[in-house]
Amino acid sequence: MNNDDYKSTLHACYLGYISQALIVNLPPLLFVVFQERFGLSYTLLGSLVAIGFVTQLTVDALAIGFVERIGQRKSAVLALALAAVGMIAFAFLPDLLPSPYVGLVLATVLFSIGGGLIEMLLSPIVESLPSDAKASSMSLLHSFYSWGQVLVIIVSTVALLVVGRDLWYLLPLAWSLLPLFTLFRFTLVPLPPPEEASERTPLGTLFRSKIFLIALLLMVCSGASEQSMAQWASLFAERGLGISKALGDLLGPCLFAVMMGTARTWYGVRGQTINIHRALVVSSVLCMASFVITAFVPVPAIALLGCALCGLSVSLMWPGMLSMTAAGYPSGGVAMFAIMAVGGDVGCSIGPQFTGIIADRSSLNWGLLSAIVFPTAMLIGLVALKSMLSRRQASRQSLSSEVVLSHCVKS
Repeated sequence: MNNDDYKSTLHACYLGYISQALIVNLPPLLFVVFQERFGLSYTLLGSLVAIGFVTQLTVDALAIGFVERIGQRKSAVLALALAAVGMIAFAFLPDLLPSPYVGLVLATVLFSIGGGLIEMLLSPIVESLPSDAKASSMSLLHSFYSWGQVLVIIVSTVALLVVGRDLWYLLPLAWSLLPLFTLFRFTLVPLPPPEEASERTPLGTLFRSKIFLIALLLMVCSGASEQSMAQWASLFAERGLGISKALGDLLGPCLFAVMMGTARTWYGVRGQTINIHRALVVSSVLCMASFVITAFVPVPAIALLGCALCGLSVSLMWPGMLSMTAAGYPSGGVAMFAIMAVGGDVGCSIGPQFTGIIADRSSLNWGLLSAIVFPTAMLIGLVALKSMLSRRQASRQSLSSEVVLSHCVKS
Protein backbone atom coordinates (compact mmCIF):
# COMPACT_ATOMS: atom_id res chain seq x y z
CA MET A 1 0.00 0.00 0.00
CA ASN A 2 1.18 3.53 -0.74
CA ASN A 3 0.72 6.68 1.27
CA ASP A 4 -2.61 7.52 -0.41
CA ASP A 5 -4.04 4.25 0.89
CA TYR A 6 -3.33 5.37 4.44
CA LYS A 7 -4.89 8.85 4.27
CA SER A 8 -7.81 7.78 6.45
CA THR A 9 -5.28 6.37 8.94
CA LEU A 10 -3.42 9.65 9.02
CA HIS A 11 -6.68 11.57 9.57
CA ALA A 12 -7.61 9.26 12.45
CA CYS A 13 -4.20 9.92 14.01
CA TYR A 14 -4.80 13.66 13.65
CA LEU A 15 -8.11 13.27 15.51
CA GLY A 16 -6.30 11.21 18.13
CA TYR A 17 -3.87 14.05 18.79
CA ILE A 18 -6.77 16.49 19.11
CA SER A 19 -8.17 14.13 21.77
CA GLN A 20 -4.77 14.19 23.46
CA ALA A 21 -4.88 18.00 23.43
CA LEU A 22 -8.29 17.80 25.14
CA ILE A 23 -6.92 15.56 27.88
CA VAL A 24 -3.98 17.85 28.62
CA ASN A 25 -5.53 21.31 28.17
CA LEU A 26 -9.11 21.19 29.46
CA PRO A 27 -8.22 20.83 33.18
CA PRO A 28 -6.06 24.00 33.43
CA LEU A 29 -8.83 26.03 31.78
CA LEU A 30 -10.93 25.13 34.82
CA PHE A 31 -8.26 25.97 37.42
CA VAL A 32 -9.98 29.24 38.38
CA VAL A 33 -13.32 27.44 38.70
CA PHE A 34 -11.73 24.77 40.91
CA GLN A 35 -10.10 27.41 43.11
CA GLU A 36 -13.40 29.25 43.58
CA ARG A 37 -15.66 26.19 43.91
CA PHE A 38 -13.39 23.75 45.77
CA GLY A 39 -10.77 26.05 47.35
CA LEU A 40 -7.75 24.31 45.79
CA SER A 41 -4.26 25.79 46.22
CA TYR A 42 -1.68 26.35 43.48
CA THR A 43 0.19 23.29 44.74
CA LEU A 44 -2.90 21.06 44.54
CA LEU A 45 -3.68 22.35 41.05
CA GLY A 46 -0.09 21.71 40.00
CA SER A 47 -0.35 18.25 41.58
CA LEU A 48 -3.42 17.53 39.45
CA VAL A 49 -1.36 18.27 36.34
CA ALA A 50 1.52 16.18 37.68
CA ILE A 51 -0.80 13.24 38.43
CA GLY A 52 -2.06 13.32 34.84
CA PHE A 53 1.39 13.27 33.32
CA VAL A 54 2.77 10.76 35.83
CA THR A 55 -0.12 8.46 34.89
CA GLN A 56 0.70 8.92 31.21
CA LEU A 57 4.40 8.22 31.67
CA THR A 58 3.61 5.15 33.80
CA VAL A 59 1.40 3.84 31.00
CA ASP A 60 4.13 4.63 28.46
CA ALA A 61 6.64 2.65 30.50
CA LEU A 62 4.48 -0.37 31.39
CA ALA A 63 2.19 -0.86 28.40
CA ILE A 64 4.82 -1.70 25.75
CA GLY A 65 4.33 -5.46 26.00
CA PHE A 66 0.57 -5.05 26.36
CA VAL A 67 0.31 -3.06 23.12
CA GLU A 68 2.47 -5.55 21.23
CA ARG A 69 0.29 -8.40 22.52
CA ILE A 70 -3.17 -7.06 21.62
CA GLY A 71 -2.14 -4.96 18.62
CA GLN A 72 -2.31 -1.29 17.70
CA ARG A 73 -5.99 -1.18 16.72
CA LYS A 74 -7.37 -2.65 19.96
CA SER A 75 -4.95 -0.50 21.95
CA ALA A 76 -6.13 2.66 20.17
CA VAL A 77 -9.80 1.78 20.73
CA LEU A 78 -9.11 1.12 24.43
CA ALA A 79 -7.18 4.37 24.76
CA LEU A 80 -9.97 6.48 23.30
CA ALA A 81 -12.62 4.66 25.34
CA LEU A 82 -10.72 5.48 28.56
CA ALA A 83 -10.35 9.09 27.44
CA ALA A 84 -14.12 9.39 26.94
CA VAL A 85 -14.98 7.67 30.24
CA GLY A 86 -12.46 9.84 32.07
CA MET A 87 -14.04 13.02 30.69
CA ILE A 88 -17.48 11.86 31.83
CA ALA A 89 -16.08 11.06 35.29
CA PHE A 90 -14.41 14.50 35.38
CA ALA A 91 -17.86 16.04 35.04
CA PHE A 92 -19.57 14.07 37.82
CA LEU A 93 -17.14 12.61 40.38
CA PRO A 94 -16.12 15.90 42.11
CA ASP A 95 -19.74 16.45 43.24
CA LEU A 96 -20.50 12.77 43.90
CA LEU A 97 -17.56 12.02 46.20
CA PRO A 98 -17.01 13.48 49.70
CA SER A 99 -13.74 15.05 48.52
CA PRO A 100 -14.02 16.95 45.22
CA TYR A 101 -10.24 16.76 44.78
CA VAL A 102 -10.30 12.95 45.01
CA GLY A 103 -12.97 12.96 42.31
CA LEU A 104 -10.82 15.14 40.08
CA VAL A 105 -7.81 12.89 40.69
CA LEU A 106 -9.69 9.67 39.86
CA ALA A 107 -11.09 11.15 36.64
CA THR A 108 -7.66 12.52 35.73
CA VAL A 109 -6.10 9.07 36.16
CA LEU A 110 -8.76 7.52 33.89
CA PHE A 111 -8.39 9.87 30.94
CA SER A 112 -4.63 10.08 31.41
CA ILE A 113 -4.31 6.30 30.99
CA GLY A 114 -6.02 6.82 27.66
CA GLY A 115 -3.74 9.76 26.91
CA GLY A 116 -0.63 7.71 27.64
CA LEU A 117 -1.73 5.00 25.21
CA ILE A 118 -2.62 7.59 22.55
CA GLU A 119 0.79 9.19 22.92
CA MET A 120 2.77 5.97 22.58
CA LEU A 121 0.69 4.66 19.64
CA LEU A 122 0.21 7.52 17.20
CA SER A 123 3.81 8.60 16.57
CA PRO A 124 5.07 5.11 15.63
CA ILE A 125 1.97 4.57 13.45
CA VAL A 126 2.69 7.74 11.49
CA GLU A 127 6.43 6.99 11.40
CA SER A 128 5.67 3.56 9.86
CA LEU A 129 3.48 4.97 7.07
CA PRO A 130 5.10 5.16 3.60
CA SER A 131 6.66 8.64 3.26
CA ASP A 132 9.79 10.36 1.96
CA ALA A 133 9.44 13.16 4.53
CA LYS A 134 9.27 11.49 7.94
CA ALA A 135 10.31 14.54 9.97
CA SER A 136 7.72 16.71 8.22
CA SER A 137 5.01 14.09 8.80
CA MET A 138 5.88 13.92 12.50
CA SER A 139 5.75 17.70 12.90
CA LEU A 140 2.45 17.89 11.04
CA LEU A 141 1.01 15.19 13.31
CA HIS A 142 2.04 17.13 16.40
CA SER A 143 0.63 20.34 14.91
CA PHE A 144 -2.81 18.81 15.38
CA TYR A 145 -2.12 18.69 19.10
CA SER A 146 -1.60 22.45 18.94
CA TRP A 147 -4.66 23.09 16.77
CA GLY A 148 -6.62 20.82 19.11
CA GLN A 149 -5.42 22.97 21.98
CA VAL A 150 -6.68 26.08 20.17
CA LEU A 151 -10.04 24.39 19.52
CA VAL A 152 -10.40 23.27 23.14
CA ILE A 153 -9.54 26.72 24.49
CA ILE A 154 -11.84 28.70 22.18
CA VAL A 155 -14.84 26.37 22.42
CA SER A 156 -14.47 25.93 26.19
CA THR A 157 -14.01 29.67 26.81
CA VAL A 158 -17.11 30.56 24.77
CA ALA A 159 -19.08 27.75 26.41
CA LEU A 160 -18.21 28.97 29.92
CA LEU A 161 -19.31 32.47 28.95
CA VAL A 162 -22.60 31.16 27.62
CA VAL A 163 -23.55 28.62 30.29
CA GLY A 164 -21.67 30.14 33.24
CA ARG A 165 -19.06 28.70 35.61
CA ASP A 166 -21.67 26.92 37.75
CA LEU A 167 -22.35 24.58 34.81
CA TRP A 168 -18.66 23.90 34.14
CA TYR A 169 -19.28 20.13 34.26
CA LEU A 170 -21.10 20.32 30.91
CA LEU A 171 -17.75 20.98 29.24
CA PRO A 172 -16.03 17.63 29.87
CA LEU A 173 -19.35 15.88 29.29
CA ALA A 174 -19.70 17.40 25.82
CA TRP A 175 -16.01 16.96 24.98
CA SER A 176 -16.24 13.22 25.68
CA LEU A 177 -17.90 12.90 22.25
CA LEU A 178 -14.58 13.68 20.53
CA PRO A 179 -12.66 10.58 21.69
CA LEU A 180 -15.80 8.49 21.13
CA PHE A 181 -15.96 9.60 17.49
CA THR A 182 -12.21 9.01 17.05
CA LEU A 183 -12.64 5.55 18.56
CA PHE A 184 -15.15 4.73 15.84
CA ARG A 185 -12.71 5.92 13.14
CA PHE A 186 -9.96 3.65 14.47
CA THR A 187 -12.18 0.61 14.11
CA LEU A 188 -12.28 1.18 10.33
CA VAL A 189 -8.93 2.56 9.10
CA PRO A 190 -6.09 0.37 7.70
CA LEU A 191 -2.99 0.08 9.86
CA PRO A 192 0.53 -0.83 8.65
CA PRO A 193 1.76 -4.29 9.64
CA PRO A 194 3.83 -4.30 12.86
CA GLU A 195 7.58 -4.65 12.60
CA GLU A 196 8.94 -8.10 13.39
CA ALA A 197 10.44 -8.35 16.88
CA SER A 198 13.70 -9.71 15.45
CA GLU A 199 14.11 -6.55 13.37
CA ARG A 200 13.60 -4.06 16.20
CA THR A 201 16.43 -2.39 18.08
CA PRO A 202 16.43 -3.90 21.62
CA LEU A 203 15.81 -1.51 24.51
CA GLY A 204 19.07 -2.65 26.08
CA THR A 205 20.96 -1.40 23.03
CA LEU A 206 19.21 1.97 23.27
CA PHE A 207 19.95 2.42 26.96
CA ARG A 208 23.62 1.56 26.44
CA SER A 209 23.93 4.41 23.95
CA LYS A 210 24.93 7.76 25.45
CA ILE A 211 23.47 9.43 22.38
CA PHE A 212 20.04 7.98 23.10
CA LEU A 213 20.26 8.87 26.80
CA ILE A 214 21.01 12.50 25.95
CA ALA A 215 18.09 12.52 23.50
CA LEU A 216 15.89 11.15 26.28
CA LEU A 217 17.04 13.89 28.65
CA LEU A 218 16.25 16.49 26.00
CA MET A 219 12.73 15.06 25.76
CA VAL A 220 12.36 15.74 29.51
CA CYS A 221 13.42 19.35 28.91
CA SER A 222 11.04 19.63 25.95
CA GLY A 223 8.01 18.55 27.96
CA ALA A 224 8.89 20.73 30.95
CA SER A 225 9.55 23.83 28.81
CA GLU A 226 6.22 23.46 27.02
CA GLN A 227 3.91 22.63 29.90
CA SER A 228 5.41 25.01 32.48
CA MET A 229 3.92 27.81 30.41
CA ALA A 230 0.91 26.06 28.85
CA GLN A 231 -0.56 24.80 32.13
CA TRP A 232 -0.27 28.11 33.98
CA ALA A 233 -0.94 30.66 31.21
CA SER A 234 -4.70 30.85 31.82
CA LEU A 235 -4.42 31.38 35.58
CA PHE A 236 -1.47 33.77 35.17
CA ALA A 237 -3.37 35.94 32.69
CA GLU A 238 -6.29 36.34 35.09
CA ARG A 239 -4.53 36.51 38.45
CA GLY A 240 -1.12 37.83 37.46
CA LEU A 241 -2.12 40.32 34.76
CA GLY A 242 -5.63 41.21 35.94
CA ILE A 243 -7.28 40.20 32.67
CA SER A 244 -10.75 38.63 32.54
CA LYS A 245 -10.80 34.84 32.28
CA ALA A 246 -12.31 34.77 28.77
CA LEU A 247 -9.86 37.32 27.37
CA GLY A 248 -6.98 35.79 29.33
CA ASP A 249 -7.67 32.33 27.91
CA LEU A 250 -7.82 33.66 24.36
CA LEU A 251 -4.71 35.84 24.64
CA GLY A 252 -2.72 33.50 26.91
CA PRO A 253 -2.92 29.75 26.27
CA CYS A 254 -4.79 30.17 22.98
CA LEU A 255 -2.17 32.47 21.48
CA PHE A 256 0.48 30.09 22.83
CA ALA A 257 -1.18 27.21 20.98
CA VAL A 258 -1.69 29.19 17.75
CA MET A 259 1.99 30.04 17.57
CA MET A 260 2.98 26.46 18.38
CA GLY A 261 0.59 25.05 15.78
CA THR A 262 1.66 27.53 13.11
CA ALA A 263 5.35 26.68 13.54
CA ARG A 264 4.69 22.93 13.54
CA THR A 265 2.53 23.18 10.43
CA TRP A 266 5.21 25.26 8.70
CA TYR A 267 7.83 22.68 9.60
CA GLY A 268 5.48 19.98 8.37
CA VAL A 269 5.60 21.64 4.95
CA ARG A 270 9.24 22.81 4.89
CA GLY A 271 10.83 20.38 7.34
CA GLN A 272 13.07 18.59 4.87
CA THR A 273 15.00 21.80 4.14
CA ILE A 274 15.50 22.85 7.79
CA ASN A 275 18.43 21.91 10.03
CA ILE A 276 16.55 20.60 13.07
CA HIS A 277 19.49 20.82 15.49
CA ARG A 278 20.09 24.48 14.67
CA ALA A 279 16.36 25.16 14.92
CA LEU A 280 16.24 23.57 18.38
CA VAL A 281 19.19 25.65 19.60
CA VAL A 282 17.42 28.85 18.50
CA SER A 283 14.19 27.57 20.06
CA SER A 284 15.88 27.04 23.42
CA VAL A 285 17.24 30.59 23.49
CA LEU A 286 13.86 32.06 22.49
CA CYS A 287 12.16 29.97 25.17
CA MET A 288 14.47 31.34 27.86
CA ALA A 289 13.65 34.87 26.73
CA SER A 290 9.91 34.14 26.71
CA PHE A 291 9.85 33.14 30.39
CA VAL A 292 11.66 36.34 31.38
CA ILE A 293 9.32 38.52 29.29
CA THR A 294 6.13 36.83 30.52
CA ALA A 295 7.10 36.85 34.18
CA PHE A 296 8.53 40.34 34.61
CA VAL A 297 7.45 42.77 31.90
CA PRO A 298 4.78 44.85 33.70
CA VAL A 299 2.80 45.62 30.53
CA PRO A 300 0.10 42.91 30.12
CA ALA A 301 0.14 43.07 26.31
CA ILE A 302 3.90 42.44 26.18
CA ALA A 303 3.68 39.72 28.85
CA LEU A 304 1.08 37.93 26.71
CA LEU A 305 3.36 38.27 23.69
CA GLY A 306 6.00 36.54 25.81
CA CYS A 307 3.53 33.69 26.29
CA ALA A 308 3.00 33.53 22.52
CA LEU A 309 6.78 33.56 21.97
CA CYS A 310 7.02 30.56 24.29
CA GLY A 311 4.50 28.70 22.12
CA LEU A 312 6.62 29.45 19.06
CA SER A 313 9.86 28.48 20.77
CA VAL A 314 8.70 25.10 22.11
CA SER A 315 6.89 24.11 18.91
CA LEU A 316 9.68 22.00 17.43
CA MET A 317 11.17 20.62 20.65
CA TRP A 318 9.00 17.52 21.10
CA PRO A 319 8.50 16.47 17.43
CA GLY A 320 12.06 17.54 16.58
CA MET A 321 13.58 15.26 19.21
CA LEU A 322 11.32 12.38 18.13
CA SER A 323 12.36 12.84 14.50
CA MET A 324 16.07 13.04 15.30
CA THR A 325 15.89 9.92 17.44
CA ALA A 326 13.80 7.99 14.88
CA ALA A 327 16.34 8.90 12.20
CA GLY A 328 19.15 7.54 14.35
CA TYR A 329 17.27 4.41 15.39
CA PRO A 330 14.86 3.59 12.53
CA SER A 331 14.09 0.15 13.97
CA GLY A 332 13.28 1.40 17.46
CA GLY A 333 9.57 0.64 17.05
CA VAL A 334 6.80 1.27 19.56
CA ALA A 335 9.12 0.60 22.50
CA MET A 336 11.50 3.42 21.55
CA PHE A 337 8.66 5.91 21.05
CA ALA A 338 7.15 4.81 24.36
CA ILE A 339 10.43 5.45 26.21
CA MET A 340 10.77 8.86 24.54
CA ALA A 341 7.18 9.61 25.55
CA VAL A 342 8.10 8.66 29.13
CA GLY A 343 10.86 11.26 29.03
CA GLY A 344 8.53 13.90 27.63
CA ASP A 345 5.87 13.14 30.23
CA VAL A 346 8.41 13.28 33.05
CA GLY A 347 9.13 16.83 31.91
CA CYS A 348 5.42 17.61 31.56
CA SER A 349 4.95 16.43 35.16
CA ILE A 350 7.82 18.17 36.89
CA GLY A 351 7.58 21.44 34.96
CA PRO A 352 4.10 22.65 36.05
CA GLN A 353 4.52 21.13 39.53
CA PHE A 354 7.86 22.89 40.03
CA THR A 355 6.29 26.15 38.83
CA GLY A 356 3.34 25.73 41.22
CA ILE A 357 5.56 25.02 44.23
CA ILE A 358 7.70 28.11 43.57
CA ALA A 359 4.52 30.17 43.00
CA ASP A 360 3.08 29.15 46.39
CA ARG A 361 6.31 30.17 48.12
CA SER A 362 6.66 33.50 46.31
CA SER A 363 4.39 34.47 43.41
CA LEU A 364 3.22 33.10 40.08
CA ASN A 365 5.65 35.47 38.34
CA TRP A 366 8.61 33.93 40.14
CA GLY A 367 7.15 30.49 39.51
CA LEU A 368 7.14 31.10 35.76
CA LEU A 369 10.63 32.57 35.83
CA SER A 370 11.95 29.50 37.64
CA ALA A 371 10.90 27.38 34.65
CA ILE A 372 13.74 28.99 32.65
CA VAL A 373 15.90 26.18 34.00
CA PHE A 374 14.33 23.74 31.51
CA PRO A 375 15.13 25.48 28.19
CA THR A 376 18.56 26.31 29.63
CA ALA A 377 19.19 22.60 30.22
CA MET A 378 17.84 21.92 26.71
CA LEU A 379 20.41 24.29 25.21
CA ILE A 380 23.27 22.73 27.19
CA GLY A 381 22.14 19.24 26.18
CA LEU A 382 21.97 20.16 22.48
CA VAL A 383 25.51 21.53 22.59
CA ALA A 384 26.71 18.37 24.37
CA LEU A 385 24.89 16.16 21.84
CA LYS A 386 26.55 17.84 18.87
CA SER A 387 29.97 17.72 20.53
CA MET A 388 29.61 14.02 21.30
CA LEU A 389 28.45 13.15 17.80
CA SER A 390 31.28 15.15 16.26
CA ARG A 391 33.85 13.26 18.34
CA ARG A 392 32.26 9.90 17.50
CA GLN A 393 32.14 10.67 13.81
CA ALA A 394 35.73 11.87 13.74
CA SER A 395 36.97 8.66 15.39
CA ARG A 396 34.82 6.54 13.05
CA GLN A 397 33.77 4.36 15.96
CA SER A 398 30.11 5.34 16.23
CA LEU A 399 27.33 2.90 15.57
CA SER A 400 25.57 3.18 12.21
CA SER A 401 22.47 4.58 13.90
CA GLU A 402 24.51 7.32 15.52
CA VAL A 403 26.05 8.20 12.16
CA VAL A 404 22.55 8.70 10.76
CA LEU A 405 21.60 10.79 13.76
CA SER A 406 24.71 12.94 13.29
CA HIS A 407 23.39 14.09 9.90
CA CYS A 408 20.46 15.68 11.74
CA VAL A 409 22.78 17.97 13.71
CA LYS A 410 25.39 18.64 11.04
CA SER A 411 25.95 22.38 10.71
